[in-house]
Parts: sequence; C-alpha cells; structure tokens
Amino acid sequence: MDRKLLSVVLALVAVLVFFVGIALVAPLINPDLQLDETALLRFVFVAIGLLIVFIVYWLTRTRKIWEVGTREVVYMAIGAALYAIFSYLFNGTVFAVPSVSQVALRPAIAIPMFFGYAFGPAVGLFTGAVGNMFGDALTGFGLSPQWSVGNGLVGMIAGMAWLFEDKKKSINVVLVISIIVAAIATVIFFLNRNQPNMLFFDPENNIFGDQQISLFAGLSALVGLILVLVVRFAFGKNVDVAAAVTWSMLGNFLGIGFAAISDIWINGFPPAVAIVGEFLPAAGPNMIFAAILVPILVAAYAAVQRQTGR
Repeated sequence: MDRKLLSVVLALVAVLVFFVGIALVAPLINPDLQLDETALLRFVFVAIGLLIVFIVYWLTRTRKIWEVGTREVVYMAIGAALYAIFSYLFNGTVFAVPSVSQVALRPAIAIPMFFGYAFGPAVGLFTGAVGNMFGDALTGFGLSPQWSVGNGLVGMIAGMAWLFEDKKKSINVVLVISIIVAAIATVIFFLNRNQPNMLFFDPENNIFGDQQISLFAGLSALVGLILVLVVRFAFGKNVDVAAAVTWSMLGNFLGIGFAAISDIWINGFPPAVAIVGEFLPAAGPNMIFAAILVPILVAAYAAVQRQTGR
C-alpha cells in the first residue's frame, strides 16, 4: 500500500473511530446523547459518506491534494477543535436571532470550508466531521453522526478546487451546478410551504420541529447564491477567494444535502420534509455566512503567507 493511500485510509478510519468513541462515551456523561434505535442506520450512512470520499480519492489519487503528512495532521486537530468550540458557542440556543429563530445560525461552517480549501480535502473532511461531532456532544442536544459526516463532505469538497489547473473554468462549472441545486430546492419550498422546519427548537418549552419555515429561510439558498455571485465577480482577479467561496458553496449544498436526504430513511421523512424542513434551513444560512466569512479567512491567510514568505 503506497503512502498516500495509507494516509487517506487512516484519516477515514480516524473519523470513524472518533465517531464511535464519542457515541459510546458521550452518553456516560450526558444521557441525552444516547443514540436511539436508529443508531445502526445512522452509522450506515456514515459509512456511505466515507465510502464516497474514498471513491473520490481513488478517482483523483494521482493528485497531490490528497497527501497527508505531519503538517496536515496538525491542521486536522486544530480545525476540528476550532469547529467544535465555535459550533457550540454559536448554536442557535446560545446566540438566538429572533427573526430566523427556527434555525441554528452557524457562522462556524466557514472553518471546515476554509481548512478544506487551504490545506486539502482530507483536512477539510476531518475538520468538518470530527469537529461537528464534538460540537454536538458539547451542545448536549443529541448526536447525529450522519450530519457530522455531511459537514465533513462540506470541507472535503471545498478542497477539491485544487484538482483543476484552470480554476476559473472550474468556478463557472461549480456555479452552474450550484444554481441548479438552489433553484430546485427553492421550487420545492414554494410547493411545500406548509412543511414544518425540522431544525426548529425551543428548548424552554420543549418544542421541536413544529414551526413552519419562514420565507427568509426558504429563500436563503438563493440569497446565499447571490452573495456568492457578488463575491465571485467582486474578486474576479483574486482567483483564490473566488474559488474558495464557490467550491465551499458546492460543498455546502452537497454535504448538507447528503445529511438531509439520509433522514428520509433514518427518520422516515418524506422528501419534501427533508428538503424544506432540514436542507434549506441549514444550507441556506450556511451559505450566507460562507459568502461573508470564507473570503475574509482566505485573504487573511494569504496575507500571513506573504509576510512569512511561504
């Protein structure tokens, strides 16, 4: 087994081991973190998500973006820790925004996006997946391994931008795919506006998932898309910023989409509920934060690199 293959396999195994470890240990500290009878099915989708990552790796294994050395391992640990802490701090129950109170606003989503783009897809995967799993454990409302692997896919896909020598062409393709996804999800919203937002929660009154999605949340994927388009053309000469934010958008749509669709089987949701009640309230606001924060992180990192001569 060559070194690159071994390092990627070890990274995937490490994600799975962390997931299993948290699922076993967390309930001993907080009984609310005990997985229910769907635990096995949740981990089936975790395995599917990790298999998708391996297939993508295998198809692109000749590229250097998959190299994992000591430097990348350090960034994995840093990224996962930052994402876990900030996911906890910015959970919707800690910093509630009344106008969009049915969603947990997560500006921290920019962390796996940035780490994936800056340090490679393996780092982005670990940062998003393990960081989200730890963040859920810290929050204490329950563990959702399949959503954590979805967050990992967000970071992994953001790092795939480096597959293409001509980033400008890849940006245009990614934008077209993202426009199609956002348009389809928005149409489904308008056809199913009576669906409850499955991510809504009001812990003080023990209310979960029976609030209809707001118009803002329903349109948030389009709003995020528009913001990304603004960034893409405003930073037209800065290919790094444009590529980072557009690939992060695709990662957000596909990663969160994977997690939401998995709940069709795990929780028995109809497809419309999964899209309107879960995907849009999560992916839309994520995209708004990504359009604002990812360019800042990429620009700051580029400035540090210039100062250090790296």
